[in-house]
Amino acid sequence: MTTPTVSVAAGARQRIERAHDAARSIGLLTDVEKADALRAIAAAIEAASADIVAANADDLERGIRDGLTDGLRDRLRLDASRVQALADAVRDVAELPDPVGRVLDERTLPNGVHLQKVSVPFGVVGSIYEARPNVTVDIAALALRSGNAVVLRGGTAALATNAALVAAMRSALADRGIDPEAIQTVDEFGRDGAHALMQARGLVDVLVPRGSAQLIETVVTQSAVPVIETGAGVVHIVLDSSAPLEWAQQIVVNAKAQRPSVCNAVETVLVVRDAADRLVPPVAAALQDAGVTIHGDDAVRALVADAVAATDADWSTEHMSLDLSMRVVDDLDKALEHIRRYSTHHTESIVTADDAHAERFLAEVDSAVVMANASTRFTDGGEFGFGAEVGISTQKLHARGPMGLPELTSTKWLARGSGQIRA
Repeated sequence: MTTPTVSVAAGARQRIERAHDAARSIGLLTDVEKADALRAIAAAIEAASADIVAANADDLERGIRDGLTDGLRDRLRLDASRVQALADAVRDVAELPDPVGRVLDERTLPNGVHLQKVSVPFGVVGSIYEARPNVTVDIAALALRSGNAVVLRGGTAALATNAALVAAMRSALADRGIDPEAIQTVDEFGRDGAHALMQARGLVDVLVPRGSAQLIETVVTQSAVPVIETGAGVVHIVLDSSAPLEWAQQIVVNAKAQRPSVCNAVETVLVVRDAADRLVPPVAAALQDAGVTIHGDDAVRALVADAVAATDADWSTEHMSLDLSMRVVDDLDKALEHIRRYSTHHTESIVTADDAHAERFLAEVDSAVVMANASTRFTDGGEFGFGAEVGISTQKLHARGPMGLPELTSTKWLARGSGQIRA
């Protein structure tokens, strides 16, 4: 990213500073006040549905002209039902327990000083993401519920949609007497706005990128603000020797075809050689019936006549489309070896009737979410019961896996004494 011009940098920084100032009052809101604010936001989104859908249509039309991929257009698309789902998700967040003020540790020192470790808001949460207007609402709702202000950079592809969503949310806060500056966007400043957000150390407390591997790498390497890394989803499913055919078909098709553009969709299926003749043809047929193109190695192509030849690049590709890489491996050891080499540490699953193999897989695979006999599509904050999610962290510090409200809080120690001094 280039260094922003002075005027653009100043404009973006002013937005960030206003969020920083608003964070003080947001952090002092009560549980009831935050919940009521979110219910007002949900109602405002519903009321603005027609405007939001119209703005989204403009973004989609521009996306087609600009060559936006099918997967990104699917993520970008909002219709009335999806807008309603956004409002419903905000209401779900409103009903979640307040993560602020939880007593995480408590003790009294020998000298009588009483200590409590409590959860507190970060202050300002920033997010940089691509063509995902649902993230605009999800992160704003989670930030406010956890007592934080938020600064958003949602990408040029969703410029009009995000503007309509942010306007509705800010209006709802103002109507409730809450500082609307707590929700900010630097979208209009383009990449320069993203650069200003990444350099706003001291104003922004944590930054969460969501999007392509390239975007995440850029934010992680260029940001002066602490980053919670959310990784690309090169997701694997292993079909073990004992995998029941019905489970294999249903889980793989669901994980790939239900919504192929999302990060928890499976991208590579590994089939243990002993089960290849039994599983590959019917699983491949079920995938093809769902419109999936199979990129297979030589063993797969010998069993699936119209599979295309897999390239070395396919094993590390997040297709985000109705494309799937499939490989036959000698045994579970080789499947684990493949995952260690190509995984982005997001989600992996095994389909097996062998409890020992299932437990070994769960123990040995080093990813944020590891499953046995379940679709990878369950890796989601809503499915895990968190309400909307901030993202799916693939790092190991502070947060890992789907991130909900607790991951948007920090801690502080409270010490209450009666005149004690240290000897």
